[in-house]
Amino acid sequence: MPIATVNPANGETLKTYEAMGEEEIERRLQLAEATFRTYRSSGFEDRGRLLLRAAHLLDEDTEDIARTMTTEMGKPLGQARAEAAKCAKAMRWYAEHAEELLADEEPAGSDARDSGASRVRVRYRPLGPVLAVMPWNFPLWQVIRFAAPALMAGNVGLLKHASNVPQTALYLEDLFHRAGFTEGCFQTLLIGSGAVADVLRDERVKAATLTGSEPAGRAVASVAGQMVKKTVLELGGSDPYIVMPSADLDRAAQVAVTARVQNNGQSCIAAKRFIVHTDVYDAFAERFVAGMRALTVGDPMAKDTDVGPLSTERGRADLEDLVDDARRGGAEVLCGGHRPKGPGWYYLPTVLAGITREMRIHREEAFGPVATLYRADDLDEAVLIANDSPFGLSSNVWTRDEAETDRFVADLEAGSVYVNGMTASHPAFPFGGVKRSGYGRELSGHGIREFCNITTVWQGL
Repeated sequence: MPIATVNPANGETLKTYEAMGEEEIERRLQLAEATFRTYRSSGFEDRGRLLLRAAHLLDEDTEDIARTMTTEMGKPLGQARAEAAKCAKAMRWYAEHAEELLADEEPAGSDARDSGASRVRVRYRPLGPVLAVMPWNFPLWQVIRFAAPALMAGNVGLLKHASNVPQTALYLEDLFHRAGFTEGCFQTLLIGSGAVADVLRDERVKAATLTGSEPAGRAVASVAGQMVKKTVLELGGSDPYIVMPSADLDRAAQVAVTARVQNNGQSCIAAKRFIVHTDVYDAFAERFVAGMRALTVGDPMAKDTDVGPLSTERGRADLEDLVDDARRGGAEVLCGGHRPKGPGWYYLPTVLAGITREMRIHREEAFGPVATLYRADDLDEAVLIANDSPFGLSSNVWTRDEAETDRFVADLEAGSVYVNGMTASHPAFPFGGVKRSGYGRELSGHGIREFCNITTVWQGL
């Protein structure tokens, strides 16, 4: 894929970039290694001051960077503005909490003297340059949720962003430089996916984090495994959205629409499989389908647009293949199911019912505004359907019954369970999944410690 800004609303190529050559990559790797030697010794106060400055600059840049994101990957402009604000919030959160999260600890429940020590501590020390391979769907947020904790921990970052969001990638490098971070603290590598393996194999790169597809995760994890390097992977998701008879159906259906089509349906944590108890299935389906039909599909820069285009022509084709496969297998199309007329990579909000295990969409992630409806006879069947997926990123449950809540929390195979609400990421909450959704955690204290050398310090009597 060329490194280029291609407007998905009309297919127009606006700007192209040459991939960095070996000499420039080498220069940046040298700079990252040299910068880490000094930056690792900086204090939390200094790092926090710089990160707060970056947050302030991002606030000032919100309108411009929001328009850049919308132009590059098609999300509605209002959602792009909200993404920028969320990034500034996360930077401030880590600037304020990193020192506390990485404070020295004494091992719990043990007496240091039992080990012959006068004191035992656990310290969190930075690893070094970390390679971040990031996706296009949240081109600012996905990077900041890595960069903010990594920089506050004393690491330095190397960003390999998706090839269709190069302007956002370059903006991020510029943002940190303008905030006062030295050049080697955060650098963007304009390289294709084929160059990632060589960068990751370089001894100066100490770890990697990837958010993206399962094949991309396998490729990065394979190389990192050969080199014995730490990785954090946040991969795909096909999150269940379970509705039980005690739920507030009006609210559950309203939130379900947003949960499915946020970011034009291109979100790993978007609800995708809607599993509804048979007693309320018809009532929920009627409300949900009506809500999906009512959405405005159009120019992502327009104020009243709910759903913009998919980010790439290939992405739309892949989504169409999943829907067509389900239709051939007997699925009922309750709304949508096709692309609208005109330019751009648009696809209408779609609801499919009558899904079977033989259909690809049952086991593959639908990355676009397509929802699947399932009927469950009871709680046990709802859990069975929810867990019948190779993914386990997040989950949503709608019930007012505490016993049901306890069962879902205990039995759902997912990194998060959101009860009577929509899955969202927040800097204070750990984020990540199980099964083929990846491993490791981002955000919160768990996220900032992922790329730390957790060091036991033993002092004798």
